[in-house]
Amino acid sequence: MALEKTKEIVDSNPVTVFSKTYCPYCVQVKRLLTKLGASFKAVELDTESDGSEVQAALFQFTGQRTVPNVFIGGKHIGGCDATVALNGKGGLVPLLAEAGAIAKVSAA
Repeated sequence: MALEKTKEIVDSNPVTVFSKTYCPYCVQVKRLLTKLGASFKAVELDTESDGSEVQAALFQFTGQRTVPNVFIGGKHIGGCDATVALNGKGGLVPLLAEAGAIAKVSAA
């Protein structure tokens, strides 16, 4: 049940961040996405009634046990380090644009 719910959330949002409200790495990722102007769905596992089941399903789905657990365009990106590294290499904004989470930047 939790695995189907998890996949449904990922499939129905351009960007999904599975997070916990008190996690500093989660805050860092959400702050980065906000700074880039991306629309995203944050699922706070510590406030969801089935959060521990969803977290177990995420591990089953991705092999990643920790949060944040970031998906862009249905593709698993990883956690905070992977997301920040992707941004540092210039790969995050194009992925966000391709997923429809930010406006595409046109070259003038």
